[in-house]
Amino acid sequence: MKIWLRRIGIFVALAFLILTMVNASWLAPTPKGAPKLIAHRGVHQLYDKTGVERDTCTADRIEAPYHDYIENTQASTNRAHRLGAHMVEVDVAPTKDGEMVVFHDWTLDCRTNGSGDVRDATLEELQALDVGYGYTADGGKTYPFRGKGVGQMPEVSDFVSKLRPRARIMFNFKSKDAGEADLLAAKLRAAGRDPAKAGDGFYGHEAPIARIRELFPNAWAWNSAEAKSCAQAYVAVGWSGYLPGNCRGKTMVIPLNYQWAFWGWPNRLLNRMQAHGGEVIVLGPAGDNNPRGLTLPEQLTEIPNTFNGYIWIEDAFAITPSLIQRFDDRTQAEIDATQAALKRRRAP
Repeated sequence: MKIWLRRIGIFVALAFLILTMVNASWLAPTPKGAPKLIAHRGVHQLYDKTGVERDTCTADRIEAPYHDYIENTQASTNRAHRLGAHMVEVDVAPTKDGEMVVFHDWTLDCRTNGSGDVRDATLEELQALDVGYGYTADGGKTYPFRGKGVGQMPEVSDFVSKLRPRARIMFNFKSKDAGEADLLAAKLRAAGRDPAKAGDGFYGHEAPIARIRELFPNAWAWNSAEAKSCAQAYVAVGWSGYLPGNCRGKTMVIPLNYQWAFWGWPNRLLNRMQAHGGEVIVLGPAGDNNPRGLTLPEQLTEIPNTFNGYIWIEDAFAITPSLIQRFDDRTQAEIDATQAALKRRRAP
């Protein structure tokens, strides 16, 4: 019996040693390049996510504003790029008259002075609205952006033509309609933009993403269900050194507070994914009421310094300059306002 126990102990020790070596990040080649930031909605107003569901209005629960930018506008997008964001995520929606706009919500009632579905309005009607109309941080006592967002809902072709040089966009489809992929592709082509050459990406429901892959086979395209499935499969079998088939050429998302669960993190995992044409995105902490991306600059320090994938951020105005100081063009007043806002956000 003692001999068998000794043999089992030796076998377990050897297995542990082999698994450790197979997944040792420090033994893997150091990934080349720096991390790349994806600015969610550009420079935008953060909001309280407590109890937020799919159709909850979020403009009426924003934090006290510390800058004047409104999400999904040209100014917001260009400022995020100017600060050094590698990509800016924006949302797209079709109009009644066959155009396409950059706007987040399915309906107009929350953010604008209009009402009804975006898809039931013409481009002319949408561009006459005030996209800053519904924002309030004090329960409706004041509306700091009213009058500042008139005519600021961009048409897609015009939007991409006014981007900064080498700016990259992550287009988000809000619906399940594959036809919206065809419409977006037509608008991009009308603007002379090849998303694969420009370095753009696409994400959303499976149907429009499947169609985008047909239209632009060399562009980055992914959906949340697919990315989640890849992550789960890797956590289950990555210990063996094998990269699951549903991760090859696909996208893996890793919550900030679950990095420890991913075998070979970060170097070994990145090498495995990149060897098969995949991408890795680090999100904000998973959990109730947490935003999708990072909200505080110090969260960047929780990510290993050899990580060269993508980091999804919510507050591009505060976080981007913390990682990429050379592009920080904020005035001293803007920096002071940023620090005051971060202090409020950190307060218990």
